[in-house]
Amino acid sequence: MADAAQIRDLIKRLEDAMNSRELALLDDIVADDFVRHCQATPDFDVRSREDFKEFLRQNTASFPDNVQTFVQVVVEGDRAGIWTTYEGTQEGPLGPFPASGKKVSFDFGGIFRVEDGKLAELWVTWDNMVILGQLGHLPG
Repeated sequence: MADAAQIRDLIKRLEDAMNSRELALLDDIVADDFVRHCQATPDFDVRSREDFKEFLRQNTASFPDNVQTFVQVVVEGDRAGIWTTYEGTQEGPLGPFPASGKKVSFDFGGIFRVEDGKLAELWVTWDNMVILGQLGHLPG
């Protein structure tokens, strides 16, 4: 099993790969059969590393300048809890919502499970109403 320092390193490498858009780096960070659980995005089923890469590509299409900052990382056993700030400008569609050109900044939380030295599973959640409100997609 990976120790706390190795898990923290995996999380830092993930943050760097996502923010640099170097998704090929995920091959050494994320398990082939990676699973992402997220009630906030029920229509996006992530059941592999390739699905996760596609999710990130679509996210970048909507928010080309997005930056995810892992503000807190807590490691216990094979789990890592994260508290993250997401910032970006909606320059592309987001589901049924057209590009707004507005900036969004919100926090989200998640828990990773590590297996065989790679990120194997993620439970993540955020508040869609906060995001849609900042983007101007809610009725005034």
